[in-house]
Amino acid sequence: MIKKKINCWEYMGCGLEPGGKNSAEKGVCPAASDRSFSGINSGKNAGRFCWAVTGTHCDSERQGCFSDKRKQCHKCDFFHMVAAEEGTQNLRTKFLRFVQSSQGEKSILKNLSLKTFRSGDRFVFQEKKTGEAYIIRKGSCIVLVEKNGELHPVDHRGEGDIVNMSALFTGEPSMANVEAETEIEAWVIKKSEFEAIPESDPGLWKFLTEIVADRFDSKRPTSYRTIGKYLATDIIGRGGYSIVYKGIEIATKKNVAIKMIRHHIALDSDFLEKLRKEAEIINKLYHDNIIKVFDMVERYRTVFIIMEYLEGESILEKIQQDKKIVPHFAINYLIQSCMAIEYAHNKSILHKDINPGNIMVLNNGKVKLVDFGLACYVQDDDELFDGAIPYLAPELIKGEAANLESEIYALVFRPRSFDMIFGNLSFYATSSISCST
Repeated sequence: MIKKKINCWEYMGCGLEPGGKNSAEKGVCPAASDRSFSGINSGKNAGRFCWAVTGTHCDSERQGCFSDKRKQCHKCDFFHMVAAEEGTQNLRTKFLRFVQSSQGEKSILKNLSLKTFRSGDRFVFQEKKTGEAYIIRKGSCIVLVEKNGELHPVDHRGEGDIVNMSALFTGEPSMANVEAETEIEAWVIKKSEFEAIPESDPGLWKFLTEIVADRFDSKRPTSYRTIGKYLATDIIGRGGYSIVYKGIEIATKKNVAIKMIRHHIALDSDFLEKLRKEAEIINKLYHDNIIKVFDMVERYRTVFIIMEYLEGESILEKIQQDKKIVPHFAINYLIQSCMAIEYAHNKSILHKDINPGNIMVLNNGKVKLVDFGLACYVQDDDELFDGAIPYLAPELIKGEAANLESEIYALVFRPRSFDMIFGNLSFYATSSISCST
């Protein structure tokens, strides 16, 4: 049974959390209410990162900023409890877990040097290029982003974590300052040593995906979340080959979706070529019922696809939730889907993976056809047996080439669960396409 990670107010019993027994009299403690810290050390708000928050209430006193109260916090049992727990838990993103699993001659730790930093030492400097990162062997540190002349504590790193990761991926200047909270022992790993790790090791690259995903899933003001002209915020989806974030275009503040390809997948040159082809195809399609792709960025040893951000749910999700869709809505969704398929076909493009999971219904009722990963030009159809099998037209199963009719078949005829919604509406599908041709 996994032990629950408690927050500072639960440990201290101060009653200063929202709705707590002492909050009406003394006010709510910032550590219990600052949502921008939520998730750090797996806590609620700043509940497991309280030493970084200015103006906290502790021992009946209002404290100053993190640098003012550093010594006092380091004497706190809660601080040491969190540091100990973070050193042994959250192994999904612990670099030490990965490198220690390599044995003998393969261990990258074998030739790495050790450095020691005293409590309070700043050993990574924002905007300074170092070319090396640190794997913490003992101790903990705090990550500080300098913005508009102020230091913002944004994260905490403990035993097994990697610090200054950007030095390994891009060689660019550091994106934040890092200070030792306690005395630290750390292995030094240089970019050249990191690049010598075989790219054929799928365990490493799957692991790196989790590190990058974890760093981007932050709400603090940190440049670790920037991908070219875009800023990643919350993770909104995970799949077998990608992780999807909600984000914004920094200059325009426009919402976007950012699909990060998992590292071990991005190493596959054939897959990368397929992604580039997908982006090229969608860039040719300008239709209200087809998702838009804005950009493709290669960074952090992987690929990011910047897409239109959609708020809604797929037809599949609607089926699973409501069991059926009332006829007038079903007809509306069907006609919009047909318009997208017809438009793409007029551009000599076949989607080849029409199924309820790839038809999104936005909150305003607009339909969007998504996921053109299997799309191809009509003249280039490779006749491969691909797509969701329950939706394949009989001629495709026989090995014949895809065509407009096979697209319509996937939309309106199969399987039985989809028939309940669209199966008796095939007339509308063929009519809505034929009426404009």
